[in-house]
Amino acid sequence: MQTDIQARGFSLTDALQTHVHNRLGFTFLNASNRVRRVHVRLSDLNGPRGGVDKRCLVEVRLEGLPVVVVEDVQSDMYIAIDRAVGRAARTVMRRLALVSSRQRQVAAHHAHHLATGQ
Repeated sequence: MQTDIQARGFSLTDALQTHVHNRLGFTFLNASNRVRRVHVRLSDLNGPRGGVDKRCLVEVRLEGLPVVVVEDVQSDMYIAIDRAVGRAARTVMRRLALVSSRQRQVAAHHAHHLATGQ
């Protein structure tokens, strides 16, 4: 799984970069063979004025499936990262489970037809 982390409107600290890498590694551990690339864009919308303006956009590129894009805005960047990555992971897992379920149904359908000679 390739990762790309960008910060806009502020400097990306080592602590934030480590947090994103750790969170992605842990969260996508079970799906890492299907996740091709994860882009994370962090931005401070209001700059030094403060407020609920820390934005985390997560874009997950999966093998053979549509891109998953999730965004979260919070007053704390770490919370925005955790929430966006968590929501992206849940969406990815749902999509992968749906594909897996469909593949099992097709395989069972073919097996049934082979067994009954139809």
